[in-house]
Amino acid sequence: MGKWQKMTKEELETQYSPSRWSPRLDKDAVINAHVQMLTEGTHKAQAATQTLLNVPYGMDEGEKLDVYLPTVHTENFPLVLYIHGGYWQSLSKDISGFAALPLVSHGIALAAVGYDVAPKGRMEEMVRQVRRSVAFAVQQYTGISGIYLLGHSAGAHLAAMVLSTDWAELGIVPNIKGAFLVSGIYDLEPLLHTPENDVLHMSREAAEHNSPLRLVAKLKGRRACQVLLGIAQHDSPEFRRQSQEYFEALRAAGWSATLLDIGDTDHFDVIEKLSQENYLLTQVILNTVSV
Repeated sequence: MGKWQKMTKEELETQYSPSRWSPRLDKDAVINAHVQMLTEGTHKAQAATQTLLNVPYGMDEGEKLDVYLPTVHTENFPLVLYIHGGYWQSLSKDISGFAALPLVSHGIALAAVGYDVAPKGRMEEMVRQVRRSVAFAVQQYTGISGIYLLGHSAGAHLAAMVLSTDWAELGIVPNIKGAFLVSGIYDLEPLLHTPENDVLHMSREAAEHNSPLRLVAKLKGRRACQVLLGIAQHDSPEFRRQSQEYFEALRAAGWSATLLDIGDTDHFDVIEKLSQENYLLTQVILNTVSV
């Protein structure tokens, strides 16, 4: 990672700054607008959908799911597990149901995953929690015809870590049919050099053990699923580089991977627009998920 060691602190902060992710507004306005969009979309979905809120998948207070059920009841249905972003430090499942309406109207359930963000949560525990949520969903909802992971930013990182899970440790092998990883971070080592790590408190060892890009070799020979890596047109060069490298690594490991460059989007509205059925990424998900 010599490239990062040669960059100045200011250059590193620029690559990972929210103001760099969106050309629309300044930093605080970007975050506030994003939270407002997710909140409004989630409230709309909860008002129009049958839900099971705050379903515990573990003993910790943060280990809960919000489940949005298909409009038409069927014995078997696919489940999309949505893992929110927020740089492992913010946001929550409580405002993560915004993508539910287009899915449930097509017979697809959505479960928004809660996990303990920093500073309470450490990276290793966040990964363990998300993995437990997958195992719980499979055991709790026996009518699931297949699981699809959907993650944004830090959530895309956590979803990618699910793909490298040793399921024997959890005593179950979930039927993960696909993963939609949107504007994700797949190598954590560069974050060690940014102010973000003042909150995350990651050691170099933790960064290495929880970087999907460094774990791809373990995926060879494992049961593969379809992986779509989405990247916003206006994401920073580092986000785009990491998506490209993870895509290439997955393909080299024999996995079916696709890289989708989504035009006229930034790091935030690339996921916000999933509330719209006619949005490109929504249509890709609907066409991929088998009912």
